[in-house]
Amino acid sequence: MNKTNPQVGILYSRVRVEEKWIFSALERRGVDYVRLDDRQIRFDLSNPSEWDQFDVVLERSIGYTSGLYSLRMFDTFGVPTVNTARVAEICGDKLLTAAMLARNNVPQPRCATAFTMESALEAIETFGYPVVLKPVVGSWGRLLAKINDRDSAEAVLEHKLTLGSVQHSVIFIQEYIEKPGRDLRVIVVGDRVLTAIYRNSDHWITNTARGGIGEVCPVTPEIEELCLKATAAVGGGVLAVDLVEHPQQGLLVNEINHTMEFHTAQPTSGIDIADEIVLYTLSQAQKKAS
Repeated sequence: MNKTNPQVGILYSRVRVEEKWIFSALERRGVDYVRLDDRQIRFDLSNPSEWDQFDVVLERSIGYTSGLYSLRMFDTFGVPTVNTARVAEICGDKLLTAAMLARNNVPQPRCATAFTMESALEAIETFGYPVVLKPVVGSWGRLLAKINDRDSAEAVLEHKLTLGSVQHSVIFIQEYIEKPGRDLRVIVVGDRVLTAIYRNSDHWITNTARGGIGEVCPVTPEIEELCLKATAAVGGGVLAVDLVEHPQQGLLVNEINHTMEFHTAQPTSGIDIADEIVLYTLSQAQKKAS
């Protein structure tokens, strides 16, 4: 690797505002980079050396499966990636994320999993209504269901299990938390908490993709400690930690995103998140040189 000018690959699905900011940050720093469209990329397993040109690849795919398997290929062929395939595997699966948080004693909402109608109903009723059902893979607040009673539970579970896909046949149950009209998104890069925003909404789903409004959130020592513990539990990297405020238990980790959008967090906070991601990515390129 040329330490002064590493070759960077940017794996993406669509050039959103975040990718534009990342490209601009790379160009300002004079970094050579190649855009890798995951709709066109292909891996010839008889010629893995074709990827030797890259010192690091930053993954920005929208699709979990294409992003994950691309990371696995780069990892197999010895190309450092941001984030790693293992981190993507964990964070892209809500159940696996919750399991890693539980294993590392990171506070999170109560959750459970089941694989049949009967066992799912038993789990739900030990929680008490309402509960939230989530697909194990998904983003932007899609396919979440707030279940208020047994009739609703039976109806939604029947639909999920009849659909039969991997995403729907694993029932992921989470306690419903009465949020104060907001949640928190915290941006973590490596061992640094860069910034945090509140996402305010009248709806129980507060994602900005669903209309949540961003507002600066002060990064307290509690937020910093919790988020660093959470990101360490899943392997670290460039991550967004979503926190909820439990009325009795305080801050809990709800989800961790490994290819986060920051179109609201960057202008709201005034922090150049894209440039911080570029700097971290360049630091990972050193791994190939060492």
